[in-house]
Amino acid sequence: MAPAGAPPAWCRLHPLSPLIRSSRTLAAIAVLAVVDAAQARHGNRMSLVVYGAVILFGLVAGVIAWLVTRWRLEPDALRIETGLFRRDSRRLPIDRIQAVDLVQPFLGRILGLAELRIRLAGADGSRGRLSYLSETDAHQLRARLLAAHHGLDPATPPPPERLLLSVPSGRLLMSVATSFLGSAAGVLAVVAVILSITVPSALAVVFGSSFSLLFALGSGIWRRVTSEYRFTAAAAPDGLRLRAGLFQTVAETIPAGRIQAVRMVEPLLWRPFGWCRVVVDVAGGAANRRGRTGGGGQVSRALLPVGLAADAELVLDRVLGDHRVPVTRPPRRARLKAPLGYHFLAAGYDRRHAVTVNGRLQRTTCWVPLEKVQSVRRLQGPVQRRLRVSSVHLDTAGRSVRAVLRDRDQNEADAEVEELTELCRTARAVHPPRPATVPVRAPSVQ
Repeated sequence: MAPAGAPPAWCRLHPLSPLIRSSRTLAAIAVLAVVDAAQARHGNRMSLVVYGAVILFGLVAGVIAWLVTRWRLEPDALRIETGLFRRDSRRLPIDRIQAVDLVQPFLGRILGLAELRIRLAGADGSRGRLSYLSETDAHQLRARLLAAHHGLDPATPPPPERLLLSVPSGRLLMSVATSFLGSAAGVLAVVAVILSITVPSALAVVFGSSFSLLFALGSGIWRRVTSEYRFTAAAAPDGLRLRAGLFQTVAETIPAGRIQAVRMVEPLLWRPFGWCRVVVDVAGGAANRRGRTGGGGQVSRALLPVGLAADAELVLDRVLGDHRVPVTRPPRRARLKAPLGYHFLAAGYDRRHAVTVNGRLQRTTCWVPLEKVQSVRRLQGPVQRRLRVSSVHLDTAGRSVRAVLRDRDQNEADAEVEELTELCRTARAVHPPRPATVPVRAPSVQ
């Protein structure tokens, strides 16, 4: 036991961490070794030796990485040190932590291990990771970090949560089948059937030349199903807690104060079912688990993969509060610029949010909290000048979601720029944004 006043003791990751971190690579090498051995006529022992050496090298490298990685929880920060030749020490201030997420890959679930991801605004999410801890230790450390972040005793148990909604598996599969990826795959399947009946010799040529397209469609559908399977959303004092995953389960928290923008998407084939999808842009971290970024440290996440209008209202009320803003259409002369999409254009704002609606085949509604707006600008193209209309852009900290009040009357657009600038200034005074920070890095030791 450490004496009173001594610094906290250093801790190591779970001893099985090297196995999980290298499991995908080692599994791929093992499959290649088996295929190579099966195709060899006289038993190519040399290739098996090479594959075995590569697998052994991967395991040894993983063990070395485990030996040189350690962490400890200090009173005001979480410190993580790693590196063999170049020592990297990072200090994550507890008061700047935005969220602590738990990730369990398939093998981790079998072995009872979990990865802890600590997200800070403006920081690279890959730098705040502990891969892997036992599931019990991961939950305990997450609870201690969140309790200390809120100024509570570290022994305080995590706050209770209330389940808001869950997405049925059948609805998720049906939504993927009627999405753009599913529709494209269905069209290719019909083409394959027709070619197999009419011109069988052309089937191999057509699909051989479009292999990359088929692979992209298949991987997109697979990723969508496996990442959003058994999706649940729960309300908690620290934000909206999301859980999902078929093989790799992810439990993450969306803090309300870090939301930059929200959009609700209603594809054409989903409208007969009354379905929609809700996506949120959150500040903090460079990329999410699927690598989608909005730029400028902004990450896009699905708050609702697919759901009814009542489900969307439930999550929107949770993350935005009162988001019901009256919208108006552009003047009728704007129909000459957008003849097909004119009836789907609308926009409006109040003292808290700006709302825009657009899209004919895929209707998209965007909400942007005014305190998150970085700039307000008016753009007018040559066609818009002839029609005496302009578009007002509200830019946030990224490029994924933005509010664009399209084709407004020219005089109305000028007035909206002035009014929105003042409303954004007032909203920031009432709801000041929390400053972004990056982990403090101790000097590297060569």
